[in-house]
Amino acid sequence: MSTLATPNALSSKVTQNPTYKVLIFLGICHLLNDTLQAIIPAMFPILEASLGLNFTQLGLIAFVLNMVSSCLQPVVGIYTDKSPLPYLLPVGLSLSLIGVLGLGFAPSFLTILLFVVLIGFGSAVFHPEGSRVAYLAAGNRRGLAQSIYQVGGNTGHALAPVMTAFVLVPLGQKGASIFSIAALLAVVILFYIAKWYKSQLVYLPPRPGKKKGQSEWNKEIILALVLLVFIVFARSWYSSAISNFYAFYVISEYGMTIAQSQAYIFAFLITGAVGTFFGGPVADRFGRKNVIAYSLLLTTPMAIILPYLPPFAAFIVIALMGLVLMSSFSVMVVYAQELMPGKIGTMSGLIVGLAFGMGAIGSIALGVLIDTIGLNETMLIASFLPALGVVAYFLPKDK
Repeated sequence: MSTLATPNALSSKVTQNPTYKVLIFLGICHLLNDTLQAIIPAMFPILEASLGLNFTQLGLIAFVLNMVSSCLQPVVGIYTDKSPLPYLLPVGLSLSLIGVLGLGFAPSFLTILLFVVLIGFGSAVFHPEGSRVAYLAAGNRRGLAQSIYQVGGNTGHALAPVMTAFVLVPLGQKGASIFSIAALLAVVILFYIAKWYKSQLVYLPPRPGKKKGQSEWNKEIILALVLLVFIVFARSWYSSAISNFYAFYVISEYGMTIAQSQAYIFAFLITGAVGTFFGGPVADRFGRKNVIAYSLLLTTPMAIILPYLPPFAAFIVIALMGLVLMSSFSVMVVYAQELMPGKIGTMSGLIVGLAFGMGAIGSIALGVLIDTIGLNETMLIASFLPALGVVAYFLPKDK
């Protein structure tokens, strides 16, 4: 019998064995959703040439996308913690479908921003609700479940340079509309997942109350969340520097073409997806705090030497950085969810939404900095951001 058949068939498994079929379908949808988002920074070199946009405008596009996503994710999470809406998942992806279809034909900077907002709305709905489904399907392997879910998203982002080289460079801006097919596929799968999700609402943990022993806002939880915010800031700003602007650095310093420069971004993002997948199981065994701390601290020396390396060595190092840096992505979500187990959507929206928001602010700030002091100087400054991860040592222990 299919594991998706009935809630009764799953009742004995919800607290023990992961429901892998749901997690795999969810990861595929996350891949498709984040592929749509990845189209936008992938189009930056195309838009710079076709519409004459400057780095500040490109940063503003990324800012709008990520701010819409980040600001709405906690709102969606808070609301659906009280009143879960399973079919909100396909509805949100339908907005993204409209956005990506229009993006290929947008004639101006302002219309691009309009369709980017729609994609941002779709993403804001998907992420907290998708994380809740992963929690329900996790059994006793929450780190692994979040890794399966999050690796889909990171793989979707990793496809951006591939799309640039093989779709957007030959087809130009109109090539973006092709990805409406991916959005339609995601909508269809999400209707299927929403049906399973609806049958599992009985297994959601109760919202925390005032009784002793239940999750409450106390000093230790507030401290942990503040530190997580700071760590997400450091990781997201550095990731933004690499994914949005390192291609321009490679073109400038190594004399490569747009298509060739995308190999470096692809290496960073695809190994980041691998790191995301393995980070959860490693954290299940060795502790969430340890993975969070070492993911940034081990990245620091590689980030600092990256601007001084020749092309081949830079390629190797940037691939290793993606693997290490992103190993804590899903781990931070689980860490926050276990701080407040009755607020799964809220915590997911906070941490994942915060990652988008910090990336958004980083995109526009770095774009302005590049326009002001230069590309090389900005990349040198950004290389010290992972060192801020030292604050992870002050996080409360997992237990």
